[in-house]
Amino acid sequence: MTGKSEEIKNLRQQLVEVGKRVYRRGLTSGLSGNISARLKSCPHEILIKASGKCLEDLKPNDFIHLDWDGNIIEGESKPSVEVLFHCGIYKARPEVYGIVHGHAPYCTAYVMAKGGLPVVTAAAEIDLEKVGIIQYAEPGSAELAGYVTEAFRDKALKAAVLQGHGFVTVGPDIFQAYYLADVLEDNAKAALILDVLGK
Repeated sequence: MTGKSEEIKNLRQQLVEVGKRVYRRGLTSGLSGNISARLKSCPHEILIKASGKCLEDLKPNDFIHLDWDGNIIEGESKPSVEVLFHCGIYKARPEVYGIVHGHAPYCTAYVMAKGGLPVVTAAAEIDLEKVGIIQYAEPGSAELAGYVTEAFRDKALKAAVLQGHGFVTVGPDIFQAYYLADVLEDNAKAALILDVLGK
């Protein structure tokens, strides 16, 4: 097995593990949400979840190998409908090697109600610095991909909430992107509790 083949095999296993964590943590539900990772040996190539797959039930072959222009290198299924913004982020941010997109309830609801999301927890202050807000566009559209890509051109941005459509977190690997998603949703829950308590 070549070095690249070994890397792809390992990335598939990591993506399966993270997908299950995202689902079990309640950061997405049903068939929604998608995750991807970039190859270190070939930075213009990524693995992304196939469309119509539940994150909890993922298997290694449920990830499509493609280049960052969306051309499929290996895989029978269609890639996630959000492949455009995954590719856009990787092109804009050479240091990003993992992306998580989920439909977490607290951050989604808070932004829909308040228009923004304050950073209120110590973990969020350390890990997130700020949370981007991305205006609504049809899921899977080039318009949405444009909004997301433009927001993440800001090198300081690690997390953003899409109005009515969950969140996107990025990291130097897929595990770090997941950890940020966890912190983001915990921060949103804390912000909601503070609002309810009148603080």
